[in-house]
Amino acid sequence: MEKLMPVATMRRRPGRARDLVSRWSFIAPAGLVLAAVLAYPIFYALQISFSTLDLTTFGPGEFVGFENYEKAFRNENFMRSLVTTGIYLILALPLQIILGFAIAFFLNAEWRGRGIVRALFLIPMVIIPVVSGGTWKMLLDPLFGVVSWLLSIVGLPSPNWFGDPAWAMLSIVLIDTWRSTPFVVLIAAAALLSLPKDIYEAAQVDGANWWRQLWSISLPLLTPIIAATFIVRWLGAVKMFDIVVATTKGGPGQSTNVVNLYIYQQAFQSLKFPESAAMAVIVLIITMILTFAFLGISRRLENRF
Repeated sequence: MEKLMPVATMRRRPGRARDLVSRWSFIAPAGLVLAAVLAYPIFYALQISFSTLDLTTFGPGEFVGFENYEKAFRNENFMRSLVTTGIYLILALPLQIILGFAIAFFLNAEWRGRGIVRALFLIPMVIIPVVSGGTWKMLLDPLFGVVSWLLSIVGLPSPNWFGDPAWAMLSIVLIDTWRSTPFVVLIAAAALLSLPKDIYEAAQVDGANWWRQLWSISLPLLTPIIAATFIVRWLGAVKMFDIVVATTKGGPGQSTNVVNLYIYQQAFQSLKFPESAAMAVIVLIITMILTFAFLGISRRLENRF
């Protein structure tokens, strides 16, 4: 047996090698596309962030080291845009996760017409963000908007949705929640359908009501799904740009000027390409660090539940 073991191991290795080659052969085309679409812009931005930019060739000029990064960190408007983005994320993400799973629980119950309502909930998700922002800008117009008209019917004053700094941020959160919550509902509904039914049947036999089943069974089983959904939405929300451009363009003042819009303004309006490239790299690093932190928390929750 001792002499046969190495021979058997050697026979297994070619099979494993072929298996790895076959797996990578399927991944290779997608990897090449990602490398062409993502890797080159990232490396180009890195190169520009450490140098000046030759506007005649749009290539890197003189190497300046970390000078562009120093300018970025000294830029108060850039730091303010990071804070604005953080405020938006803190307001929008928990609201979308809670609302999405609550709607999914409601749609998972047995009642007439839920199929039609479930289909209607998917409509906002497929609308282009710019179109969503433009539509809501007309609906929330303080003079001619439908929402202002409905509020006037019940005797309530209409806020200056996009003119007041506080209401402008809430309006952005409202529009993004309207558009992104159906995605959370879709994931939550699929997760609810995959939960084992026998656990609920046993809980009903023990006399557990709906509320007890929710807190003691559904939420613990859905905790890993909730964490994964949060990460997916985080990666989408941190790229906020279109809705702000279509509604407030970063105003009033700098109250809704999220970091992606500010980098765009610095690059294509002020033509500060090297400094904006450094800002983009900083945002990328912050996003990667937070994403890895969220992934670690998600793994811990999966192991716990």
